[in-house]
Amino acid sequence: MRLFDTHCHFDFDIFQDDFDSQLKSAHEQGVSRFVIPSIGSSNWAKMHQMATDHTDIYYALGMHPYFLDQQSIDELPTLKELLNQRGNQCVAVGECGLDSMVEVDMTLQEKVFIEQVRFATSCQLPLILHCRKTHNRMLQILKQEKFQYGGILHGFSGSYQQAMQFIELGFFIGVGGVITYPRANKTRQAIVRLPIEKLVLETDSPDMPLNGYQGKPNHPKMIGEILSSLASLKGMSKQTIAEIVWKNSNSAFGICE
Repeated sequence: MRLFDTHCHFDFDIFQDDFDSQLKSAHEQGVSRFVIPSIGSSNWAKMHQMATDHTDIYYALGMHPYFLDQQSIDELPTLKELLNQRGNQCVAVGECGLDSMVEVDMTLQEKVFIEQVRFATSCQLPLILHCRKTHNRMLQILKQEKFQYGGILHGFSGSYQQAMQFIELGFFIGVGGVITYPRANKTRQAIVRLPIEKLVLETDSPDMPLNGYQGKPNHPKMIGEILSSLASLKGMSKQTIAEIVWKNSNSAFGICE
């Protein structure tokens, strides 16, 4: 069974001691492809190097709303240039989006997000979206920009109606550790109703620990646990779901299977 972690921050320092061992532990659990989204200019070069060193690692270039400051505006031309010069393993723009839960000026967030949407359009690349309490505004921007290249709504924890609005715009829904928590009833029920053909798996490592692992760093090797929860919710076999979400994940990023 082949598994694809569509969103993990495998470049973070916590994984860098003996990274080959970290990678092997994921491989041993069936995880054979990874997408690492960048958070800003601080890790763009590292993304490229990791993908150069490991053929199973793909990456995205972008600016996470949490890490924005006024200097971010000045870095947008560099981001555009890197995207224009990208190799085959740069498969998306992101992680980018809007977050009303952080102390970053929303005007700045929107300006940087809109520019990244436009970069994705000019490069014909999908987006990896970060969205917290901003679904309506994000949808409005995507429609205003007439964005047509889809991508993934990362870290989904909303309602069925919210998810379907993004699916209608061509996005897949990123399913992570939140579905392992019985108390996350709204999200779990939404996932039950959403079409399996529009779901992908992600860990958001080292964040978003699974139920029973609170306080411990998350890891791409845990993707199988998320698969098990999804299979239970959907009433389908793990093998069947694994095959479908593998195809979905590659399709989302335009990667040949």
